Amino acid sequence: MTQNHIATINPLPSSILHNSNEVRSQYTRAAAKQAMQFIRRKIRVFNRKAADVTQDFPQMQGGL
Repeated sequence: MTQNHIATINPLPSSILHNSNEVRSQYTRAAAKQAMQFIRRKIRVFNRKAADVTQDFPQMQGGL
Protein backbone atom coordinates (compact mmCIF):
# COMPACT_ATOMS: atom_id res chain seq x y z
CA MET A 1 0.00 0.00 0.00
CA THR A 2 1.45 3.35 -1.01
CA GLN A 3 0.98 6.59 0.84
CA ASN A 4 0.44 9.92 -0.86
CA HIS A 5 2.59 12.63 0.66
CA ILE A 6 0.74 15.88 0.12
CA ALA A 7 3.29 18.40 1.37
CA THR A 8 6.46 16.62 0.31
CA ILE A 9 8.02 16.45 -3.12
CA ASN A 10 9.93 13.20 -2.59
CA PRO A 11 8.14 10.49 -0.61
CA LEU A 12 10.10 9.31 2.39
CA PRO A 13 11.44 5.76 2.46
CA SER A 14 9.73 3.63 5.07
CA SER A 15 13.05 3.08 6.88
CA ILE A 16 13.08 6.66 8.17
CA LEU A 17 9.37 7.24 8.71
CA HIS A 18 9.89 6.58 12.41
CA ASN A 19 12.41 9.42 12.54
CA SER A 20 10.17 12.35 13.40
CA ASN A 21 12.95 14.94 13.02
CA GLU A 22 13.54 13.96 9.40
CA VAL A 23 9.82 13.93 8.65
CA ARG A 24 9.33 17.30 10.32
CA SER A 25 12.26 18.89 8.50
CA GLN A 26 11.06 17.64 5.11
CA TYR A 27 7.56 18.97 5.70
CA THR A 28 9.02 22.25 6.97
CA ARG A 29 11.14 22.64 3.83
CA ALA A 30 8.14 21.91 1.62
CA ALA A 31 5.95 24.36 3.53
CA ALA A 32 8.63 27.07 3.37
CA LYS A 33 8.97 26.56 -0.38
CA GLN A 34 5.20 26.86 -0.84
CA ALA A 35 5.14 30.01 1.31
CA MET A 36 7.92 31.62 -0.73
CA GLN A 37 6.11 30.82 -3.99
CA PHE A 38 2.94 32.41 -2.57
CA ILE A 39 4.84 35.55 -1.49
CA ARG A 40 6.59 35.81 -4.88
CA ARG A 41 3.22 35.64 -6.66
CA LYS A 42 1.77 38.35 -4.40
CA ILE A 43 4.80 40.61 -4.97
CA ARG A 44 4.62 40.05 -8.74
CA VAL A 45 0.92 41.00 -8.81
CA PHE A 46 1.61 44.06 -6.63
CA ASN A 47 4.46 45.17 -8.91
CA ARG A 48 2.28 44.81 -12.00
CA LYS A 49 -0.48 46.89 -10.42
CA ALA A 50 2.03 49.52 -9.29
CA ALA A 51 3.49 49.70 -12.80
CA ASP A 52 0.00 50.16 -14.27
CA VAL A 53 -0.79 52.96 -11.81
CA THR A 54 2.47 54.80 -12.49
CA GLN A 55 1.84 54.64 -16.24
CA ASP A 56 -1.49 56.39 -15.67
CA PHE A 57 0.25 59.48 -14.26
CA PRO A 58 1.21 62.08 -16.87
CA GLN A 59 4.94 62.57 -17.20
CA MET A 60 6.29 65.87 -15.92
CA GLN A 61 8.22 67.83 -18.52
CA GLY A 62 11.09 70.04 -17.41
CA GLY A 63 11.96 70.99 -13.84
CA LEU A 64 9.92 72.83 -11.25
